[in-house]
Amino acid sequence: MFEVETSNLLFMDGERQKAEAAEAACAPEAALVASACAGDREAFARLYDLYAPLVHGVLLARVPYDEVGDLAQDVFLVAFRKLGSLRDAGRFGPWVAMIARNRATDFHRRSRETEELREEMAHAGGREAEAAEALEIIRSLPEAYRETLVLRLVEGMTGPEIAARTGLQPASVRVNLHRGMKLLRERLGMRGRGV
Repeated sequence: MFEVETSNLLFMDGERQKAEAAEAACAPEAALVASACAGDREAFARLYDLYAPLVHGVLLARVPYDEVGDLAQDVFLVAFRKLGSLRDAGRFGPWVAMIARNRATDFHRRSRETEELREEMAHAGGREAEAAEALEIIRSLPEAYRETLVLRLVEGMTGPEIAARTGLQPASVRVNLHRGMKLLRERLGMRGRGV
């Protein structure tokens, strides 16, 4: 009986250490949020530097490329204004990502009519046209895969970085990336190419 209790205590101690390590990893983010709430603009600038790629990727997965820059600025402006309403300072990443998702939804509610490019104009861009086509295919994927793929392929984030910044579990990010890449390859016609 004594051995079971000891091993159980060791297990609980290990879990506590993991939780403390995760909390310590969020401490710099929480400190930046607290400083920004107190009026430190440099702290908010650092948050912007850390999370601009996340916001850019979230928006790029949902809105036209030409609109992403302006919308990203809007997202950070909203975040700056509402920073005091953030309940958990260590969850700034998921919070700002949700603001970006909501801003993209608002964009589509207010979107205006667009006109398709003529065929000869569409082929003039070369690599840019290919990149735009690939991005459109990514945007047609299910939402769970779309965002993680853009953060990985366009923003260059690793799986653990995506998990840390979006608040998703690392295993969920891995699954979403794997399934999303499989669908992307199929839609691009690259099934047999090991890309």
